[in-house]
Amino acid sequence: MNTPAAEDVTQLLLRWRSGDQSALERLMPLVYDELRRLAHQSLRRERAERTLQTTALVNEVYLRLVKSSRVQWKDRAHFFALAAQLMRRVLVDEARKRHYQKRGGEFTHVEFDEALMGSPKHVGELIALDDALTGLAKAFPRKSQVVELRFFGGLSIEETAEAMEISTDIVKREWRTARLWLLRELGDAKG
Repeated sequence: MNTPAAEDVTQLLLRWRSGDQSALERLMPLVYDELRRLAHQSLRRERAERTLQTTALVNEVYLRLVKSSRVQWKDRAHFFALAAQLMRRVLVDEARKRHYQKRGGEFTHVEFDEALMGSPKHVGELIALDDALTGLAKAFPRKSQVVELRFFGGLSIEETAEAMEISTDIVKREWRTARLWLLRELGDAKG
């Protein structure tokens, strides 16, 4: 991840958490390019019918981050993990809105491997994946965070390890077992 020094971002986050609004003003230019990259990766998986563009997604995430005054920022990794989670929420909220407006009725479920190969074919697939991820987060929070960073954040194994401050071997193991868990959940929901 080509981002500013983790110490700089962490210090600004801690100052912002303590109430220093000028820290937020200095923080955003440091993280904006990385947020745009995460947003672009997230949107790349969406079909042409999407209503959000990269800048709009970054702006929505930024607004949600600014409103999250109760967050006890720990460090840069925590910030980007929350940003990836917020991007997921924004995309799923948009997908649910489109789904209700266009189709109504039952969701279409998809195998997790298909979702990882590219864009979901239907809005319902993103919603089904979100529902399965919600279950994964309750049972295995770290596995869920790995999936969010890799799938919604578009991070590589190495970038995910860096963001979570764990080894690449742990990321690989968590990614593999999370995929298996999600495949089972998506298969059960289909059945």
